[in-house]
Amino acid sequence: MIWRRLAVGVAVLLVAFGAAACESGGSQSGSASGGKIALLLPESQTTRYEQHDRPLFEAKVKELCADCEVIYSNAQQDQSRQQQQAEAALNNGAQVLVLDPVDGAAAATIVSLAKSKNVPVISYDRLIQNAPVDYYISFDNERVGQLQGESLVNRLKELGKTAGNIVMINGSPTDNNAKQFNKGAHSVLDTSGFKTVPTPDFFTPEWKPENAQRFMEGQISQLGKDGFVGVYAANDGTAGGAISAMRAAGMNPVPPTTGQDAELAAIQRIVNGDQYMTVYKAFQPEADKAAELAVALVKGEKPTTDRTVNNGAVDVPSFLLEPQAVNKQNIKDTVVADKLYTVEQICTQTYAAACQAAGLT
Repeated sequence: MIWRRLAVGVAVLLVAFGAAACESGGSQSGSASGGKIALLLPESQTTRYEQHDRPLFEAKVKELCADCEVIYSNAQQDQSRQQQQAEAALNNGAQVLVLDPVDGAAAATIVSLAKSKNVPVISYDRLIQNAPVDYYISFDNERVGQLQGESLVNRLKELGKTAGNIVMINGSPTDNNAKQFNKGAHSVLDTSGFKTVPTPDFFTPEWKPENAQRFMEGQISQLGKDGFVGVYAANDGTAGGAISAMRAAGMNPVPPTTGQDAELAAIQRIVNGDQYMTVYKAFQPEADKAAELAVALVKGEKPTTDRTVNNGAVDVPSFLLEPQAVNKQNIKDTVVADKLYTVEQICTQTYAAACQAAGLT
């Protein structure tokens, strides 16, 4: 399966955790029995967090340490709420924080608080900046942007287009990952012959699809329906907002549009021809590695890595997985093969004809 191939880049992690299985009994330094691990996620606008990251992480912790407790919170895009949730978790005895920050810069205060209590912090999926983070687990986020840019440019050239405007809809300005996606995308688009608009780049507040939709409506009004050839959307939510705006403006078909996260609605849009591609980041290996690392830290172990990422303050020991582009041609070999979704989940009655045409049924 795809997630097994992704594991090539993190083989050292498997070695490091070889002896990290949870044992019953003993003290905190010798056993994870009864340990408390806080999982602090940033929002639910992106469906992956509640549908995949949380249940996968909790299941892996349970597998490794039946007596460990996961203290879970979702900040719903509110940095102040996430600060309060972190404080509550620490006051409740959390021995490790697995933190996916609402705001990568502001989350440094959470790290400082955790450090004052000798609690290690794992930066999950999004990098916490300018703080002494213990570990970072994510995907190669610049590579995500490169895959999006490459897929979009290749598709436009297949359609016979070699120049024109690409409307660029980036992620949240408070999410460091969004800046990395943007950097990766520009590394491809800036030398492609196409022009990204507007200038300066637009970043979607809070990743909200409705904010992306309003922005896209403004771009259609300004550029005209024929004034752009493609849309770079940083994730599936912003892609959905942009596509809604284009559909409402009477554009059919819509120009090739990118995405990310392999949300079910996005996969269905891809099958239906509304969205061109998404980026699949296999959630299970990411959540599994975070859980393995958290349990090891509860036991007092210090796994090693062969890679670091500088966050402005320190070189953070890091585990970065490889993302994969998904379009209509490889849905069956990626998200279906990995059992992220079944064909039945994708091919509801609304998409039955499109699924048959795409060879899914």
